[in-house]
Amino acid sequence: MEENTKRMLAGKPYRPGKGNLSEMRRKAHLLSQKYNQIPEDNAEERNKVIDQLLPDHGKGIFLQGPIQFDYGCFTHLGDNFYANFNLTVLDTCPITIGKNVMCGPNVSLITPLHPLMYEQRNPRKQADGEVDDIEYGAPITIGDNCWLASNVTVCPGVTIGNGCVIGAGAVVTKDVPDNSLVVGVPGKVIRKITEKDRLKDFPY
Repeated sequence: MEENTKRMLAGKPYRPGKGNLSEMRRKAHLLSQKYNQIPEDNAEERNKVIDQLLPDHGKGIFLQGPIQFDYGCFTHLGDNFYANFNLTVLDTCPITIGKNVMCGPNVSLITPLHPLMYEQRNPRKQADGEVDDIEYGAPITIGDNCWLASNVTVCPGVTIGNGCVIGAGAVVTKDVPDNSLVVGVPGKVIRKITEKDRLKDFPY
């Protein structure tokens, strides 16, 4: 693995245009596009694309599509992962998702960060003479048995514990303890999910 890629995955400043990263992104973008064009009833062809795009995935996953991954190979999906329409995953740092995780429409998992100071953020000529910007990032971890409702954004560096529910439209900027209900912008834990939340007369 190239040193620049190692820096990216470690959350250190790196150059997104240097080395093989541009080619890796191009491959993931093309695979995402290809997946989105395959009819939903052609599971065999869809699965072939997923195996290329997301080599580290568990059993029983389903991505409704359309999807968009930046790299794919830096994302782990646990068993029985489900994503509704318009899943966006920017995995410049590792994204690790546990078992039985559900994502509603328009969920975004975002690991990249840019410097706040424009002098550091803007593209500029680097020591080797090439024009590039400098980025960094932070990993995302989502535990088992979580539900991220529609239009949820998970920001860089966030860990969401097991059994959590993230309400529609929430922007998660901080770590979330196990069995928490999170709502709002920025997302806040409003309470624990307890036995009182169990539905009565549930038919299954």
